[in-house]
Amino acid sequence: MADSIAPLRIVVVTDAWFPQVNGVVRTLRTVGDQVERMGHSIKFITPDMFRTIPCPTYPEIRLCIDAGRRLARMLEAEAPDAVHIATEGPLGIAARRWCMRHDFPFTTAFHTRFPDYVHARFRIPVSWSWAVLKWFHGPSKGIMVATRTLESELNERGLANTKMWTRGVDLELFRPVESDLFADMAEPVFLFVGRVAIEKNIEAFLKLDLPGTKVVVGDGPQRRQLQAAFPETVFAGEQHGEALAAHFSAADVFVFPSLTDTFGLVMLEAMACGLPVAAFPVAGPVDVVTDHRAGVLDADLGKAARDALKLSGDDARRHAIGYSWENCANIFLSNLHPLEPAPAGQDPVRQALQRAG
Repeated sequence: MADSIAPLRIVVVTDAWFPQVNGVVRTLRTVGDQVERMGHSIKFITPDMFRTIPCPTYPEIRLCIDAGRRLARMLEAEAPDAVHIATEGPLGIAARRWCMRHDFPFTTAFHTRFPDYVHARFRIPVSWSWAVLKWFHGPSKGIMVATRTLESELNERGLANTKMWTRGVDLELFRPVESDLFADMAEPVFLFVGRVAIEKNIEAFLKLDLPGTKVVVGDGPQRRQLQAAFPETVFAGEQHGEALAAHFSAADVFVFPSLTDTFGLVMLEAMACGLPVAAFPVAGPVDVVTDHRAGVLDADLGKAARDALKLSGDDARRHAIGYSWENCANIFLSNLHPLEPAPAGQDPVRQALQRAG
């Protein structure tokens, strides 16, 4: 079992970090907390440690510049037993370069459908982005993926070195609570939570002919445009912690219109609050909403949303209880390379530098 592994020194390199609010950041931070409780050391190397510039079309995301030398010094100072590269951005590429140069094994993760996102924003051919991803992940000792559907897709595209890494949900925070947040709104209330960005396909939700009220929780580059185009929709901004749980609990159906998410952690959070889900039958939802009593998947998203009104919040909560962050952290540890720390007196980074000559 992963929780019986001798204490490891782990470094996680990620381009996605606070103040970003998304599933990748929540997963990494929560798994990090769990790993530390198990007695391991985990160090995150993140954009706020470097000089950055705003990402074109998405200024909330900061891109590191000239990170290579400083990142190398940080890795050597940490002397990790295992390196995990969480993202394919500038920091991830710099960490990959260091590991390859020094013959140091590493794992990676496939969190987002990067080719689809890039195509949606910049119209770059999907095939070009997949070529970059194959280059990036090819040398990884294990590409961690959240679902069997995504694993099959990567395998079909020539990336066979995949390892399953499911997600978890904080069942104490995300739970059904008494909430009258939407008491003055026309019922039923259909809710979306997430980044207000083109890749989330929110417009498909806002265009639906549904009774009651639509509510969007979150912020992002598309918010101003969508607010102007759909003035009848309530935009509640970013919400966190107990406030977010209250928004889930006050709604009637959670609508998840994304066609590109690899998992969709927010669906688990909604179901944990007793909120049934409506989504398209695509990768992500088909792997998360596996109980027809917890949500409805349909190519007609409006039909899915209306049918989800008939479902029980208790059944949605019961389905979410099957996921835990402790299990997620144990899987993460089991996927790392190497599984055992270096013997006393032996520094794996120094050994890698010696091998590199």
